[in-house]
Formats: sequence, structure tokens, C-alpha cells
Amino acid sequence: MQIKEVIVVEGKDDTAKIKQAIDADTIETNGSAVDDRILDQIRHAQQKRGVIIFTDPDYPGQRIRHIVSNAVPGCKHAFLTKTEARAKRDKGIGIEHASLATIKAALSDIYQLDDSYRSEITREDLLDFGLIGGPGAKARRQKLTEVLRIGYVNGKQLLKRLQMFRITKDTFEETMAIIIQEEKND
Repeated sequence: MQIKEVIVVEGKDDTAKIKQAIDADTIETNGSAVDDRILDQIRHAQQKRGVIIFTDPDYPGQRIRHIVSNAVPGCKHAFLTKTEARAKRDKGIGIEHASLATIKAALSDIYQLDDSYRSEITREDLLDFGLIGGPGAKARRQKLTEVLRIGYVNGKQLLKRLQMFRITKDTFEETMAIIIQEEKND
């Protein structure tokens, strides 16, 4: 598998793991202190080849994703869940701990953000499905964002994330029906 876009990752261990999984070029942010020099490299890569942001599913990874996507509009996004990014033997979470198959799957299922898109999903839908403002909302949000592979968000960010990734109301409702059925079976 070869990817034409440049993949933005946090560090050299992520680059090494990605290169084991696929043929791709990366730009390393060297942690969450993303400087202007790195942002300039990412802007250049975006103009020439496109960029995929692929960071760890933790706070620093989300922070880097936010910084880069705000500074460089039009980036695509790939996500891992915390479970997929967790090492078996230690407590680390990151791309470098994911399996090669999981990395390939995440990079074949990328999203491009679109702030102009407005889906039919409403805040009331989120309330009706127990995704905000109630017991178990966090766990349901986590399950929804894992299934849709859009990265975990809190209740305030969920509607915006669903809209940005152009999740249709039908897809949303079908996914929630599956999640609710799984909860009943547990």
C-alpha cells in the first residue's frame, strides 16, 4: 500500500511503525510543541501532495491535530482508537504500539474535514440517543466515535465533529441502533 499524501505524526517511533506498514513519507512534529518551522513544512506538503494527520488518541495527539488542522486547512485525518493504540505489555498509547493491520486500516479510512457541511443531525438527536447530558453518555460517545472512526470528542464537540466528517443522519441512526442493540445484549 502506497500513500501519496505526507503523513503528519508525533515522532520517529510513529514514522518507523508506519513505514513497516505502508510506503509513505512522514513529517514528525516532535511532540506537542509544534513550531513554525514544522508548520511551514506541513503547509508546503499540503500544497504539493496533501497531508494526512495521524496522531495518537490521547490529549497531546488531539492537541497536535488541532494545531495543525487550524494552521493548515484542508488536511485529511486518520484515527486510531485507544484500544487499537495500546501496547499489550506496557501502559503506552500510540501509533507505535498499533498493529500493522490496524495502521493500514486507519490510513485506508481517512476523512477530510468540511466546516461548510451541515448535516441533518441535531443536538436533540444527541440527547435522544443518550450521547450528551445523561448517565452513560461518555461511554456511548466513545463507542460511536470508535465505530465511525472520527476520534473521541466530548459532548460539546460531538455535533461539530459529526458535521465536519459529513456523517449522514442515516449513518448516525444506523450506528446508534447497533450500539443500543449491543448494550441490550450485554
